[in-house]
Amino acid sequence: MSPEQPWHPVHLLQPLYAALLAPVFEWGIALYDLEADAVTAGRKSVRTLLRDIAGLARKAARQTAKDYVLFPLLAGPSALPCLLGNLAANSLRNIWAHTVIFCGHFPGDVQTFTEEQLQGESRGQWYLRQIQGSANIEGGFLFHVLTGNLSHQIEHHLFPDLPSNRYAELAPRVRQLCTRYGLPYVTGPLWRQYTSMWGRILRHALPSRLLPAHRDDPDKGFAAVVDDPLAAATASGTLH
Repeated sequence: MSPEQPWHPVHLLQPLYAALLAPVFEWGIALYDLEADAVTAGRKSVRTLLRDIAGLARKAARQTAKDYVLFPLLAGPSALPCLLGNLAANSLRNIWAHTVIFCGHFPGDVQTFTEEQLQGESRGQWYLRQIQGSANIEGGFLFHVLTGNLSHQIEHHLFPDLPSNRYAELAPRVRQLCTRYGLPYVTGPLWRQYTSMWGRILRHALPSRLLPAHRDDPDKGFAAVVDDPLAAATASGTLH
């Protein structure tokens, strides 16, 4: 998903496993949160990983038993429609969550950053990275409710502890600040963010030598921060 990541032949399957992830998105996120790669990096012990896997297995067993055994049995003669209904509901919820989360993180104009760029970043650079590394989805009040207000992904990244129903109120002020300081504010309707996101998935499934030069310069944002304007704006109450 980034031009800086070395290409591997397995990436040719990226569009396939991105699509397969959608209907089981909750379990994909659960596996991601296990941080298995932290074991090989030495940041997590095997014992801790096994404990986390056991906890996930218990939770998965309880949920699947409730949705696909207990409730169908309680439905009696309607057991099969109940089971299929639960399966459809869970799958559709996962597909919707996958759409909202991916459209908030992977449209083509969203930038990625290396670990080296994060070292020693200032407060203003942290805010800038949250803006450049996320995207919003435009829509009406009901649409934002259906996304859990995560259609305001930029504001969610900037202020993760703020109640999500405040994001819509805050968004115009964040966008105004971005315009004032010449910073990107990636936003667009769902169809545009969705097609852009899949374009990125398809583009980076191919070997990097086949890709056109990447138009984004991940360093330009950090270079644009002069005297940490976003930090100053926050500290002065502009974004409070």
